[in-house]
Amino acid sequence: MPRILVFQHVAAEPLGTLDPLIRRRGHRVRFVNFHRHPDAVPSIDRYRGLIVLGGPMNVDEQHLHPHLKTELAVIEQALAQGKPVLGICLGAQLLAHALGAPVRRHRQPEIGWYDLHTTEHGRGDPVLSPLGARMPVFQWHGRTFELPHGAHHLARTEICENQAFRWGESAYGFQFHLEMDQPLIERWLSTPVYRDELANAGLGHDENAIREHTLTHIGAMQRSADEVFNNFLDLIGRPARRVMLGSR
Repeated sequence: MPRILVFQHVAAEPLGTLDPLIRRRGHRVRFVNFHRHPDAVPSIDRYRGLIVLGGPMNVDEQHLHPHLKTELAVIEQALAQGKPVLGICLGAQLLAHALGAPVRRHRQPEIGWYDLHTTEHGRGDPVLSPLGARMPVFQWHGRTFELPHGAHHLARTEICENQAFRWGESAYGFQFHLEMDQPLIERWLSTPVYRDELANAGLGHDENAIREHTLTHIGAMQRSADEVFNNFLDLIGRPARRVMLGSR
């Protein structure tokens, strides 16, 4: 039975829709919540794959959040051992940084729904290809990463060039949040620190606009996200049988 190590940074940023997909496969999951256990020192050795979730901290704040150094070390171990890695938002930035790429403040935050455009590599990628040529996806970030040396560039938006990459055969960084569902989006929009970030971003749309866009786009994104995540989970270990999409 494949074992998966998951790094979580705050309670408001869980696995989301990834959680039931993982559990339906019968995978064993170990969560390391660095908000609760900032001094944890996990090892990748006993696990078949690593998922690093999002969070409000940034890669350059290791002096404030020393656990980021721990996470970078584990990511490097996973890459050295050839184990699948999925980084989401902050996780993608940590993965890029572990691979030697700079992470910096983006000229404009992306919060809400944005059209994701896949590259030729992205449209043919064994994990990301279910998104097709264009897919509205949910975003919440103010930083961006440079493309690591040797990585395949998989997706962009109109204002943020590096949205997804693959390094090697099984290390993926996604700047966007495919794991979101409507209740989780509402949770973020109702959390004061997240609401303040949106209000101060100067984006020209507010929480009510995001709610309207969510009603329009969430169903299609979730259907494609299930396929993308199942493809990634196949890299960790194929289940005895695949669960039909939409059979929740």
